[in-house]
Amino acid sequence: MEKSHFYEFVNRMILPLFTGSYVAGETESSSRDLEVALGKGNSVLLKPNKSDEYRLILKRGQPFKSFEVNLIKTILEEISLLTEAGLENTVYLQKLQNTIIEKALIDSITSDIASETIIGIISSLDRWATRTYEGANVSMGIFVNLSNIVDDSKQVNYSDIMNSDFFVRITDGISSFVEFDRKGSLIGYTNLKNPKSAPTVSPYIFDRVARSCNDKRVGIVLTVRGDILIFYARQLMFAKRNGKWCVYSHDEIIRLLYNNVSYTAKQIRRAIYNTALDCSFGYMGACIIYLNKDKTKEALKLINIADIISETHFEEKKQMELAEASKLYNMSNTLQFDENITYEEYLTKFNCVKAKSIRNIIAGKKLYELDRKLLENLVGIDGATVVDFDGTIIAVGAILKIEAGSLGGGRLAATKSMARYGVGIKVSQDGIMQGFSADKHGKVKLIFNVG
Repeated sequence: MEKSHFYEFVNRMILPLFTGSYVAGETESSSRDLEVALGKGNSVLLKPNKSDEYRLILKRGQPFKSFEVNLIKTILEEISLLTEAGLENTVYLQKLQNTIIEKALIDSITSDIASETIIGIISSLDRWATRTYEGANVSMGIFVNLSNIVDDSKQVNYSDIMNSDFFVRITDGISSFVEFDRKGSLIGYTNLKNPKSAPTVSPYIFDRVARSCNDKRVGIVLTVRGDILIFYARQLMFAKRNGKWCVYSHDEIIRLLYNNVSYTAKQIRRAIYNTALDCSFGYMGACIIYLNKDKTKEALKLINIADIISETHFEEKKQMELAEASKLYNMSNTLQFDENITYEEYLTKFNCVKAKSIRNIIAGKKLYELDRKLLENLVGIDGATVVDFDGTIIAVGAILKIEAGSLGGGRLAATKSMARYGVGIKVSQDGIMQGFSADKHGKVKLIFNVG
């Protein structure tokens, strides 16, 4: 493969799989070097052919895991075979490349006959993703047991039943699953009433699924929106959304939420990421702002005082508005409260029902102390959820003052405007999560795009 084509392939097919990754240049190589190998400083070195005299440097903030290195290696091996075939039809070639990505993803967690079984099941789910049953979209849940093998005399294969209408009614992909062995033979039915408690990284709605999937069991879910999710090792590993596969590099996204202050606790970042993930797979829009320690005062300028649910931040915002109203050039003082008004008096006087209600529901708790389902519902309220550096929730459903000339829809514009003061996460209703933050020059840039 020519170098220019390899660069194009890596940018189009490899980088989107690994959140936060980028090509950091290239280094000299010889025929003694492996095509794919771990490099220095959280990097992977890769080249298309053994004889190539260069290797691209792929970097990101977190170290690449062994399964990710194996994934890249598998993709390049398959692409090498495809290149040798000499196909020239671009559309057909890209379809084959997408198929290779799918196979490589599954091969990175299992192999041989189990991999073939899982790929076959995904193919069946792909067909159901575009079909309806009695006028409604369908959802399904499949487990593939990587250790058990059914007695040959009792075999019923997934290919015999998954395309049948009756199969739709047996499983829902949330609490009920059908399990097959690694060869694709039917084992039985599983109801996820109370799976063993274990730490997971997964959308809240699929937490029981993730808890049920250890290193001996793979979970495959078709959602009512047509997405296909792969669970393994108690986490969401991969998802096929909008026709494209993505790898959920959870730790890397949580790292990218770090906002350059030593106080930042990982539990806050994890709670923010989990909430964004829950909104993504709840198919609800969201705007979450996580502020830097030294940027709170600047961010408060864009928040309506009536949306603030933290008494401390209300007092700070009140003093800012009083100071602005007292300036000589401010000839039209429209301030509707005096300096002695308390927070509770303000909420009552101006009938701030939303702020009063949410304040009572939260009951003074920090973001990471709240029930996860409650957080998903709060963040789903129209407007922005603004969180201070220490986890204090400043506002929920806030309508922000957007700077003139902002591009994109209201939620995207609000996210980018507030990203100057920390990290902004925008979740669209089709599940795409985008993170923004300002660089050292103050320019807001996209830091991750998942889903």
